[in-house]
Amino acid sequence: AAMAVRLLLARALRLLPRCRLSRAPCPAPRPEPRTEPSPCGPCLPRQPWLSWLPAAGRLLLRGPSRGLAALARRGAGGGGLCLALTMALGMVEPRLEEQRRAEAACRHIQTVFVGKNKPQKNPLNSLRCQGFKLEEYLIGQPIGKGCSAAVYEAAIPFAPSCQDLPVENSHPTRQDGGSAEEEHVEKHQPQEAFPLAIKMMWNISAGSSSEAILDAMGQELVPATGVALAGEYGAVARRRNPILRRKKKLQPHPNIIQVIRAFTSSVPLLPGAFTDYPDVLPLNLNPRGIGHSRTLFLVMKNYPCTLHQYLRESHPDVRLSALMILQLLEGVDHLVRHGIAHRDLKSDNILVEFDSVGCPWLVITDFGCCLADETVGLRLPYTSAYVDRGGNGCLMAPEVITASPGPGTVINYSKADAWAVGAISYEILGLANPFYGHGGSALESRSYCEEQLPGLPRHVPLELERVVKMLLRRDPNQRLSARVAANVLHLSLWGESVLASRALTPDRMISWLLCQAAAALLTDRLVHQSRVETKMKMSFLANLECEDLWAAMLLLLAWRSE
Repeated sequence: AAMAVRLLLARALRLLPRCRLSRAPCPAPRPEPRTEPSPCGPCLPRQPWLSWLPAAGRLLLRGPSRGLAALARRGAGGGGLCLALTMALGMVEPRLEEQRRAEAACRHIQTVFVGKNKPQKNPLNSLRCQGFKLEEYLIGQPIGKGCSAAVYEAAIPFAPSCQDLPVENSHPTRQDGGSAEEEHVEKHQPQEAFPLAIKMMWNISAGSSSEAILDAMGQELVPATGVALAGEYGAVARRRNPILRRKKKLQPHPNIIQVIRAFTSSVPLLPGAFTDYPDVLPLNLNPRGIGHSRTLFLVMKNYPCTLHQYLRESHPDVRLSALMILQLLEGVDHLVRHGIAHRDLKSDNILVEFDSVGCPWLVITDFGCCLADETVGLRLPYTSAYVDRGGNGCLMAPEVITASPGPGTVINYSKADAWAVGAISYEILGLANPFYGHGGSALESRSYCEEQLPGLPRHVPLELERVVKMLLRRDPNQRLSARVAANVLHLSLWGESVLASRALTPDRMISWLLCQAAAALLTDRLVHQSRVETKMKMSFLANLECEDLWAAMLLLLAWRSE
């Protein structure tokens, strides 16, 4: 027993270094401050040294005439205080040990699923030495165009063997492509005949050298694979080219596009060029064109449609809508973890494909406006009005669009993309985006009040409604982060069993997480084509953080108790 007391006392002194015994004689006790009676009971003097303890432990130590606080006062000098702390730690220690077990279990589960949370298979993975020249591609009809590029369906008709170029990374990355503002174009060939898409950038001011083009359009290469530029600079492109070293490298994620090939080439005359973009053609193709003769080409997987096109023809139910919003939050959280802000999120810049049961899988694309600078991270110095704040002013977060340029002004983009997801959520839930349109019905992110946000349909669950509204908070300090918002939706979709338990403890949470992990692994192994729900569970487990999960649980329980 004496040894146990000594161990607990040693732990108390480690946790509370300021509460060590003093060798000086104790001064005369000061009279306790007079307090006014409270309708909720006696008002207790403030005890900040108890703030580290859980609420239950603090209650044991408080009170003028009972509990361990009284024991501390009745004890001789500091000895009574140390004895009280020792006894308190004896009661708190089991909870701390349970919390440590929960954190260790979360780390183990996360380690298992990090390697399994991979993007879709690379369409050119078996053609490692091909696709680095425009002449190798069979280019079909246009599938979209925007303000800076045109996108065409493409395929590689044959694949001769080659051993000169490096082997593709076994962890394939997502593709960047899509178009800034895609317009629907009916396809003339089935997608299986053209599994790839080529994005041809419009080069108006970058010059015609490869270095100048890559410097001006380097943001498009943020989600590129390690060998995407092997045709330009070899296998170690980012080490050899100082231009690319200034941009952050985005690791693979299932909800982020993957650029699998990138190269510069002469601008060809492609179908629809004179109809869709005659002014940006070079002089050798159009005497009135203002474009340069060489530009950047990006190769990616060909997706069936954009989110805007999908929502125009489909009306997903509320559970499917929650899954789609959850995918966007997972993608944005991945960007934030890597210090990258997309800055141009909208339904035209989100691509969609479908799993074996027709559930949509969302992929964020078009990184041409992204902030991915190694030197500034997510905090952009806004010293002049000429500093680029991103695209799509309608969905620009309030803290971004209201920033005033000047010395010392810094724009924090850590929650800007999460705000855009909140606005896009209205479209996913079947309503008009409140920040689009003309006239008095449209809100402006610069000046809107949160009370002006339109109400969501009645069938939308409380958790989803609160997430959307808290993503659209004007103050980023009160806004949910993408990670916490994603955890709330994960728990609302699959965590009812743990949330409904009367005694929510770390051990109970870990039991639920282990069940979810086992189910996800079995489903992923047994089902031939992985389904969206299974992939979302695996993404949730791959990003598991005990503290973030507890925050989401407490937030959900607080909402339900209101």
